Amino acid sequence: MSAAMLTPVSQLLRQPWTRLLRLWDHISIYLPILMMGMLALGTYWLVRNSPVFNAPEAAAALKHESDYFMRKFTIKTFDEDGLLKSEIFGIEARHYPDSDTLEIDEPRIRSLSLEGRVVTSTGDRALANGDGSEVQLMGNVHVVRDATTDADGKELPRMEFQGEFLHAFVNDERVKSHKPVVLTRGSDQFTGDTFAYDNISGVAELKGRVKGLLMPRSAIPPR
Repeated sequence: MSAAMLTPVSQLLRQPWTRLLRLWDHISIYLPILMMGMLALGTYWLVRNSPVFNAPEAAAALKHESDYFMRKFTIKTFDEDGLLKSEIFGIEARHYPDSDTLEIDEPRIRSLSLEGRVVTSTGDRALANGDGSEVQLMGNVHVVRDATTDADGKELPRMEFQGEFLHAFVNDERVKSHKPVVLTRGSDQFTGDTFAYDNISGVAELKGRVKGLLMPRSAIPPR
């Protein structure tokens, strides 16, 4: 068979490949666009199907509402050596997390110093901070320090405080009041508009309209 007769056949076989190459050329022009479209579709699918994490909610402002309460309870505090420093008794107490305070009905507080001096405080209501180092007594406040002796062996008479308000600093063994008070020391009695007392030094300070009633001491019998 001559070469002239093979030419039409080779041309016929070459035509589909030529068309395919031309088609590929046209497709390759739009291939980047198609790839970007597929990428966009894939990104959209991922966004639609990815888990959604809610943004952290802003911490709700604490309200002045009690989160727990106690009834007929006792709270004790100790120093670094494990010695008892104070005891707080109450009929009912309510804790408020916004201020970390404890509101106590009919409190009775017993404080002990390193020297063994005992101070007992009562009232209609009390407000104590989180660690019990500060206590505010309100309504019919009555504080008593029993008779004792100081480091030198000198006798200290019984001391009594009465008023409508008292702020006690347990760790420092101090008390104060911005309202009128009645202070009784032994058989002597004093009144004032404000009051401050340091149990360590044994010094009491009255201010405002201060009045005092000093009872005469008994005469020293002759030898």
